[in-house]
Amino acid sequence: MSDPLHTLLCQRLGCRYPIIQTAMGWVARPELVAGSCNAGAFGFLAAAVMRPDEVEPAIEKVRALTDQPFGVNFHMFQPGAERIVEIVIAHKVKAVSFGRGPDKRMIARLREAGIACVPTVGALKHARKMVEMGVDMLVVTGGEGGGHTGSVASTVLLPQVLDAVKVPVVASGGFADGRGLAAALAYGAQGIAMGTRFLMTRDCPVPQLTKERYTRASTDDILVTTRVDGIPQRMIRNETLVRIEKAGHLRMLLLALASARQMKRLSGVPLGQLLVTARRMAHASELTFGQALMAAIAPVMFQRAMLSGEPQHGLLATGQVAGRLQDLPSCEELVGNIVREARERLAALGVTPLAAA
Repeated sequence: MSDPLHTLLCQRLGCRYPIIQTAMGWVARPELVAGSCNAGAFGFLAAAVMRPDEVEPAIEKVRALTDQPFGVNFHMFQPGAERIVEIVIAHKVKAVSFGRGPDKRMIARLREAGIACVPTVGALKHARKMVEMGVDMLVVTGGEGGGHTGSVASTVLLPQVLDAVKVPVVASGGFADGRGLAAALAYGAQGIAMGTRFLMTRDCPVPQLTKERYTRASTDDILVTTRVDGIPQRMIRNETLVRIEKAGHLRMLLLALASARQMKRLSGVPLGQLLVTARRMAHASELTFGQALMAAIAPVMFQRAMLSGEPQHGLLATGQVAGRLQDLPSCEELVGNIVREARERLAALGVTPLAAA
């Protein structure tokens, strides 16, 4: 009998197990990507929060830490995106992932270079659009997922997409263990993709104080808010988020200005440029100027938690699944446990022998 854990995901991406480590900004750095890949999963490097001159050294660092294939995540709207595409092609990475991604021409160019295009989608219409544009595979994220999220649960969205497209589909949003992997395979998916579960590992370079806020969080501590940038985002309730949730227009503006000054210190972006960007965003949306400024500087608020180790002063994006996780295994322990449990569940259903392949 063929191994049910050796799926099309493994065949096309070159990993041992059908598990993807997603690209989380300031989290999926070379150490985590290499740790995931060495454990048998497929890791994506988060280049969407990098300048073009930072991407090549990061790719080289991953290569120094693992001989396994890996991918790079980016967005076409970020500064220097076309240069990042050139770097990815030059380094012959195995795959790219994206949300708001490249056009049909760019997707064709990446595929001609032998790079698989694996976008993340959170709605049926976006899945169909990506397939029409020629992508190789889809990661379908249900509303349980972290960060910007939709309203449709994985148990509804996943079968919707599976029924509508012919490319391989990977399940994401709420997955953290072997039971979830077995369930995803039963739906017809080719594997699972996880963000929060990989963040909550010892290999993840996020500071320990921030990880402890994740391990202490219960499901009641995790909520969806539109107050940061007007789009629903799932986060852990902390001191900063409580202030944002309670703030009126004036208080929101003051909070945003304080964060804008912090962003200027960290990134060198002039305060005037941030104010102009926020004003344009406010004019193009229904956001107040304070909300628009908060949206423009939101990256620095995540950065304070994920890089600076100040979880009380930053924002903590998370999947709902963090509410049931209290441990910090290594990537090797995590992937090994997932594979073992998935084989046990499949064996109990008579799908495969219990012995590992």
